[in-house]
Amino acid sequence: MDVAVVIPAVTALLAAIFSLALLDQWRERRHAYQAVWCLGMLFFAIGSACEALAAASGWNETIYRTWYLTGAVWTAGWLGLGNAFLLGRTRFGYGFALCLFLAGLFTFLTPRRSPTEYAGVGITPLVYFIIAGALAFSVATATYFQDWRWPRLAALAVMGATVLSIVIMAAAMLPPPGYSLDAATGVPTGAILPGQLRLLTPFLNVTGAFALILGALFSAWVFMPKRRVLDYSLDPDQPGEQFLFNLILSPFAISVNFIVSLPGALRALVAGELNSRVPATMLIALGALVPTITDSLNRFGSTESFQTGKLVGVVLLFLGFLASTETFADIRIPFTSIVLRGARQESMPDADPPRR
Repeated sequence: MDVAVVIPAVTALLAAIFSLALLDQWRERRHAYQAVWCLGMLFFAIGSACEALAAASGWNETIYRTWYLTGAVWTAGWLGLGNAFLLGRTRFGYGFALCLFLAGLFTFLTPRRSPTEYAGVGITPLVYFIIAGALAFSVATATYFQDWRWPRLAALAVMGATVLSIVIMAAAMLPPPGYSLDAATGVPTGAILPGQLRLLTPFLNVTGAFALILGALFSAWVFMPKRRVLDYSLDPDQPGEQFLFNLILSPFAISVNFIVSLPGALRALVAGELNSRVPATMLIALGALVPTITDSLNRFGSTESFQTGKLVGVVLLFLGFLASTETFADIRIPFTSIVLRGARQESMPDADPPRR
């Protein structure tokens, strides 16, 4: 069978199994992040299935529209939103606010890099940027005041963009044959779609991919043995100018402290003393990073690793989530009582509780 069919088909199958497992865990435990990740993986499965079906029988307008919405627009945004709900009672809200702002900025700058490609979008990029900035400010403010409902604002951004994409796609009249493929590589592109819809792709993808990667690294930092060579505090009770200085310093300080803490984490892993959330979240970060890189290469015409990157990504994500007691208390065949791995109890980190 053609590898162009096999790779996306296997990716779709794994993503669908993953989505069912998450749905089963949500049915049992009722955590919002499990339901959100379930939707994200379902969109991942549908998008990959469209690619497999198109490789086997050819593209048509229905497959193309479905592929673009589920695979190109929704997947990353919903997976990143799951991290927001998982870390909703922590100060990761500052990180998610940064993701929203960067997504809005990237969306605003994209038409300026390719003005002919986005001709006719008018003030849409500015509107998206203003909305992203307002939501980022709201999330950061809620986090500052320790209002742990900030994930609802994140959900408002992702759900709003999802609904808007459906409306724009439904109204779009596509020229024959109803889909667009790269002439040199045969990979589908969004060239014939309205610019207003295509700008939602970076808006959701940048937010989602960054939130998934940064959230995974943040979780690893919370649960790993720590060394601090750079000190900082995000205590909201400190003077305003001191808080702003620490807020600006914190990404650099966390990065440096994370790197110098890795040898201790490795020793704990070898000794069997490392909390499972640390390797789990590192796998999740890699699982988000790999397809992000290959999708970026695809935008620059390098399509050789496009499908492989998605397959590697879903495998790493699946392994990471399975290793995490936070997502899967136990591992069982979905919707059965057949347990493959029993529930595990692990101690909380000895410092920096999740709120910090």
